[in-house]
Amino acid sequence: MDTLLRRRLAHRHSQGSRMDFRPVERTSQAFQQSVTSEEVQGVCRRVFGSDARVVSAVELGSGMYNNTYRVAVAGQERPVTLRVAPEPGRQFRSERELMRNEYASLPYLAVISSLLPRIIAVDWTHEVIGRDWMVQSFLDGVPAPERLGDYPRTLWPTFFRQMGAIARQVHAVRGPHFGPVTGPAYGTWSEAVIASLEDIAADLDGAGLDAADVRKVAAVVGHNHAILNEVTEPRMTLGDFWTLNVMLHGSAPEPTITGVFDTDRTWWADPASDWTIQMATAKADEREAFWESYGPLHRSPSAVWRARIYEARHLGAIRLERYRLGKEDAVAESYGAMADLLAHLN
Repeated sequence: MDTLLRRRLAHRHSQGSRMDFRPVERTSQAFQQSVTSEEVQGVCRRVFGSDARVVSAVELGSGMYNNTYRVAVAGQERPVTLRVAPEPGRQFRSERELMRNEYASLPYLAVISSLLPRIIAVDWTHEVIGRDWMVQSFLDGVPAPERLGDYPRTLWPTFFRQMGAIARQVHAVRGPHFGPVTGPAYGTWSEAVIASLEDIAADLDGAGLDAADVRKVAAVVGHNHAILNEVTEPRMTLGDFWTLNVMLHGSAPEPTITGVFDTDRTWWADPASDWTIQMATAKADEREAFWESYGPLHRSPSAVWRARIYEARHLGAIRLERYRLGKEDAVAESYGAMADLLAHLN
């Protein structure tokens, strides 16, 4: 074989083995930072063997915390999902090691296991990438924000009834303590809420933002801890279960939930504190069908007071997220909203 032919064959081989790598372009100041194509290849060799070859890795830009990629590996029938946590130094105190919390939650989410992606591999060693990562099966379907609008609004209540049924199943799961699944563990609900508010306040301090209002909420909880401690049984809460983290069937005649993902913010808590409940009560529209399958929400004076505390905690966390995303105007708006809540708590 002459030298020119060898070169041509070698070139064709190199072209055929080149990875189609498509990261989301971001500035160096952005919170999320993509990994490299070499790191993706290294992950897949660890998971699928030293001969594994990545055909393509496309970053999905819908998530706002982990970096998520749809990865096709030669010889694998289906693509997989690679999720990479932020570098440890970038993680807020109130969001520490969320991916590890998600992994620890899975045995308690057996009631919805048919909807969750399957875990293929996890790695906390930081040997391949200096970050935690997880490889999961790629969920079938279409993200709900992209698919729900294809249906007439008269069918949307069907979707929200399914959301209510899923939330009811999860909230029925009893836990061993209050707080994140991986800990810290708290013996009373008020201790868990105060600790969460203090962590959020510390994160706001670290970001150079005023945290005085969040500390006022924590002080109110401390003064009225008995109202929080009427909640005595920890239940599983998903923390971020709403339309953004749901997959729908691509061709069903009515909205049909086929998948639930991003369960990293699970907590043992009062079910009424879940983000799902916050969103279900946010508007009087088709989402009211949520309660048809979930059941009625308790509206005693104590429950209403606790709901305001939960809203304040969510608002503090949202302020941090807005800061992380560079939404300065939205950060500023959060202070007025928190002041309104405090006026009803004092």
